[in-house]
Amino acid sequence: MAAHTQKNNKPGKPGGKEAQPLIIAKTPAEEQRLKLERLMRNPDKPAPIPERPKDWNPRAPPEFVRDVMGSSAGAGSGEFHVYRHLRRREYQRQDFLDKMADKQNEDLTYLDKVEQNRRDADERTAKRRKKREKLKQKKQQAKKAKMEAKNDKEDDDKSSESSDEKEDEEEREADDDAEAPSFIMGRK
Repeated sequence: MAAHTQKNNKPGKPGGKEAQPLIIAKTPAEEQRLKLERLMRNPDKPAPIPERPKDWNPRAPPEFVRDVMGSSAGAGSGEFHVYRHLRRREYQRQDFLDKMADKQNEDLTYLDKVEQNRRDADERTAKRRKKREKLKQKKQQAKKAKMEAKNDKEDDDKSSESSDEKEDEEEREADDDAEAPSFIMGRK
């Protein structure tokens, strides 16, 4: 018996769960916290998600009206209540149709506004993209021009250096040619 946990300390009945203390929520936040704790005790269990309530829809008007009401003489006092209910129901139906039309108009204007905002954002994005591309091309052209100027300068330097070097080499060769016979002859 010691191996089984007892529910509510009742002898003879093995309980699967221990008794939870009764906690009364004093605030809505505490109530929500308690609900979340209860849901999180067993995360494998699916949480109950209630269905979305359906919108109220008025009863459709009858296709054929048998009891036509009018302001004729001879209508009893009980007919007034029937007429009042029919009138109230018709006014509700008309209000509902007006609200639905207004809602559809608001939805259409909202969708138009969203589409207009999207087009404006695309135009701004395209304009900024074009500006970025222009700046990028300018930077590339400036870099290219700088590299060409640097290469031209190096070429000029190399050509001037090479011409100076050629002149120096020619002078050295001329000096070497003049000195070569003295070495060969044994003069120093």
